Amino acid sequence: MTAAPAERRARAALTRVIEPGDQTGGHWLRTYGPVEVARRLAGEGEPLPGVTAKRWAGLRIRAERMRPEADLATARDVGVRFLCPGDAEWPAQLDDLEDARPIGLWVRGRPSLRLWALRSVALVGARSCTEYGAHTAAGLAADLSARGWVVVSGGAYGIDGAAHRGALGSHGATVAVLACGVDRRYPPGHRALLDRIGEQGLLVGELPPGDHPTASRFVLRNRVIAALTRGTVVVEAAVRSGALATARSAGRLGRFVMGVPGPVTSTLSMGVHELLREQAVLVSDAAEVIELIGTMGQLAPRKSGPLLPRDLLGPVATRVLAALPARGAVPPREIAREAGATEDEAIGRLYELHSLGFVERHGDGWQLTRRTRDVSARTSHGA
Repeated sequence: MTAAPAERRARAALTRVIEPGDQTGGHWLRTYGPVEVARRLAGEGEPLPGVTAKRWAGLRIRAERMRPEADLATARDVGVRFLCPGDAEWPAQLDDLEDARPIGLWVRGRPSLRLWALRSVALVGARSCTEYGAHTAAGLAADLSARGWVVVSGGAYGIDGAAHRGALGSHGATVAVLACGVDRRYPPGHRALLDRIGEQGLLVGELPPGDHPTASRFVLRNRVIAALTRGTVVVEAAVRSGALATARSAGRLGRFVMGVPGPVTSTLSMGVHELLREQAVLVSDAAEVIELIGTMGQLAPRKSGPLLPRDLLGPVATRVLAALPARGAVPPREIAREAGATEDEAIGRLYELHSLGFVERHGDGWQLTRRTRDVSARTSHGA
């Protein structure tokens, strides 16, 4: 299925008039349809309800810029296509935004946005990130990409850029959702990165060719990132970070919300930690992310410390070793009593432990070797 040509032109026109996320505009589209909304905004017929006369006048002025045929032709010339609800490539999960759903999406890149979005995860965070944050985001993105997941972010400096680079560096799939026209390279310092995403992945935006970003458009762009993906991971964020808005939007939409912890002394981790207290699940690697957003049974392996020689001991030998005091030699009878074993069992296990270098004999008594005492001391202090 594809949208009718008249509806496609009307929706393309309205992306120049109605701001992203405008729920009044979304209500008009649902009630009257895009063709009728575009006709009314062009001055044909009565004003649409729900706005003041002043706001309607402002929208009418903006409507003078509607030029759908020119915008669609410009888009085609630079390899950009315009998607509408009802198109085969339209990601159905965006419909969860209801009246805040995008009017349409301008897309640059060859892959299918619908197919990629089905197996995607958002990685977002601070623009002024730390080296720890950039390293973590890039590593997570690379590992997720290697496991067949699409990494979605906002194309901005900091965590966004690190996530995109991590995915590209592992020859994986990545999508940048922009707060401007997808033919623009913003921010300027990411010109080469955005061009590479457009060639290897997808650039997606709600605004028509040439349109510029604003502060409000960055915030509203975040709802698309949240709705498009299976879950959102916040890598690093201060308490007023826009990345937290993405995560909370994901939570409202029933998506998974995840956070990567950082140093408690870092202001750029305070927002993540607050999110973890509220609703997010703590994750530290790709396997833990996939355990949440993947199919049933994709469990992350349990983490454990390195295997120690004493981990290979049998239960009686373990109890005998534990029964030996830190200092001084002890006769087998006392060791057996502490270990809950017979004296013969204790002696047999002591000789086994002696052959492994855990204990040594002094006359009629046994004691820990110096190496074993040192290891036990480090373990008891958490080293």
